[in-house]
Amino acid sequence: MGVHVRPAVRSDIPTLSAVLAEAFEDDPLMAWMLPDEDSRAERLSKLFAAEARYHHFAGGGVEVATDDNGVIGGATLWDPPGRWKQSWISGLVSLPAMVRVFGRGLRHAAEVSSVLEGAHPNSPHWYLATVGTGSAARGGGYGKALLNSRLERCDREHVDAYLESSKVSNIPYYNRFGFEVTRDIVMPGGGPTIYAMMRQPRGA
Repeated sequence: MGVHVRPAVRSDIPTLSAVLAEAFEDDPLMAWMLPDEDSRAERLSKLFAAEARYHHFAGGGVEVATDDNGVIGGATLWDPPGRWKQSWISGLVSLPAMVRVFGRGLRHAAEVSSVLEGAHPNSPHWYLATVGTGSAARGGGYGKALLNSRLERCDREHVDAYLESSKVSNIPYYNRFGFEVTRDIVMPGGGPTIYAMMRQPRGA
């Protein structure tokens, strides 16, 4: 079956957020921030739904990959150059959702966000906040199709791309698309190390 990438619409949010939650259930950073295994998947789904609804859709950076029948198997949340940082308005609007996700751990989540923001490059770039595929779609080329969709635009517009990888094992995968590790980001309080990765446009 083929893989097709298209811009997401708001009615896709429940499905794409569930797919991303499945993809990130064993993610080191998410597991550290949401240690309760029984509730993690549900909380992650709420987290990605809120991030897409209140932030990423505004920048036109939400894409989904589907099979020939239109079933969503993967999704990406991108931010365009100069718009990666959440505005205070969207932060305020999304606050109730964040409280439902993190509960008493909200302050801890805010500290993590602050550390990542502090390490973020200032140069113009597309920011890949999230990419993931569901278990049924893994190995089917969904991630490759999603990444290439936006990276081809980066190449056309001669713009860098940036992401943070929380898994060492994913670094070689991103290397194949042209991303290189630029720094290690150590989470305070014994958290996992996050790897900042930048990609320069090809053909520039």
